[in-house]
Amino acid sequence: MATADRSDDAIRVQRALLAHLRQEFIAPANAIVGYTDILIEDARKLALDAFLPDLEKIRSAGHALHALLQSVLAHERSGNQVIFDQSKLRHDLRTPINAIKGYGEMLVEDAEGVHEVLLADLGKLLTAANGVLKMIDALVDFRGDPAEGAGARPPAGMGGVFEAVRAISAVSAAPAGAAICGRILIVDDNASNRDLLGRQLARAGHTIGEAEGGQAALAKLESESFDLILLDMMMPDISGYEVLRRLKSQAATAEIPVIMISALDDLDSVTRCIEAGAVDYLLKPFDPTLLRARIGSSVENKILRDREKVMVEELRREKARSEELLLSILPRSVVDRINAGATMIADHVDAVSIVFADIVGFTRMAGRQTPGDLVQFLNSIFTAFDGLSARFGGEKIKTIGDAYMVAFGLPDPRPDHAEAAALQAQAMLQEIGKFRTGDGAAINLRVGIHSGPAVAGVIGQRKFSFDVWGTTVNIASRMESLGEPGKIHVSEAVAQALAGRFSFDDRGLIDVKGAGAMRTFFLGGPA
Repeated sequence: MATADRSDDAIRVQRALLAHLRQEFIAPANAIVGYTDILIEDARKLALDAFLPDLEKIRSAGHALHALLQSVLAHERSGNQVIFDQSKLRHDLRTPINAIKGYGEMLVEDAEGVHEVLLADLGKLLTAANGVLKMIDALVDFRGDPAEGAGARPPAGMGGVFEAVRAISAVSAAPAGAAICGRILIVDDNASNRDLLGRQLARAGHTIGEAEGGQAALAKLESESFDLILLDMMMPDISGYEVLRRLKSQAATAEIPVIMISALDDLDSVTRCIEAGAVDYLLKPFDPTLLRARIGSSVENKILRDREKVMVEELRREKARSEELLLSILPRSVVDRINAGATMIADHVDAVSIVFADIVGFTRMAGRQTPGDLVQFLNSIFTAFDGLSARFGGEKIKTIGDAYMVAFGLPDPRPDHAEAAALQAQAMLQEIGKFRTGDGAAINLRVGIHSGPAVAGVIGQRKFSFDVWGTTVNIASRMESLGEPGKIHVSEAVAQALAGRFSFDDRGLIDVKGAGAMRTFFLGGPA
């Protein structure tokens, strides 16, 4: 019984609302059509043809509003138990009002100071439209109990809030948020809504794209880029919420800001859209200043984010280039230590092998070449040697004139440093055989190797250099200078380290400057 009473109450409330519609809505709806007819007549008399298309759109929207109201009143006369859907009614009423207000406000802007004769009737038309809009907002909140009525008074405890809102001064109609313009995609199945919104935004300097539904929008986004999407909530093919969900699930469109637009002020719909990734939710009809501010802010944030991403990527590339340059000078482990904050790189290494290679007869050769040819010649040879160093795991230390120095076992220790040095030395002798002088003569190397302890580190502040010092380096250099063309001259320390793996030609004792008499060998092939 109680359920039946509540149902009867709901029907009575709806009948009361219909009476309210009949009394309060029809008059301003008729006024909108009437004032529009007058404005069209005046525009034709004054040959203001540019105003006629928008006035015709306003008249069409006025007739649509009037027809909608008549349709709702027809439900009352039909005697149906369920008279009308308040949710759908509020949505449907807002659509023509949105067109009337939007085109009307643009016409006022165009007429001010130019065609003042139209302003009075345009003002009356907009007053009637605003009156209808207020009455739409006064309808019962369809999420609540219709038996509670649609009283104009604020809810209990909210009077202070209402007074505070009334006390806030009006926002200036200056073009807020128009400083930065972008590409905006408007998605709405209503052509009039797309046209009106597009023209409003084009006036603010934005570039506009349109899609008549969700599928069309998704297809358009596959080939075009946008800074903002204005997405209607209610569309016949795919709902705005579903389009939003798909956009945010795809990497290519996930970061495009989306503002939902709808005549529905249902809190659940707003919440779901914001949770799904929408940046805002705007209700139709739009306040022009608020619309420009919200859209301008969203576009600006998108463009600034895009710029930030470009800057971050450029910084990443610059860092990579800087690190690549640094790695061409310093070993990877040393670069890692510097990046970690080390200010002094100096290490004692117990066992390393140093290889020196020198081009035989280079001085005479250099005198017969131009500077460009000489540099190109050395660059070709040393580039080939760099490839061998990478292949055998050597650390190129430097080139000194026509000499090439490479170390094994630093900065990271390795037990096979002597063997790797011997293999690279042999490969260098094979590689040099591929080169010829400008007159076709063969080129040869002297190569020296010595193993022992050394000190390695980085010197310089403006120009870094990774270098090696110690007796081991000096003796390796003497092995090269005391060697013979086409041969690898090694110390006894190297021979002992490689015993059983390579053959050696014993040279006996020779006098080594700074080290005295030393027993040395020429390196042969594998044992």
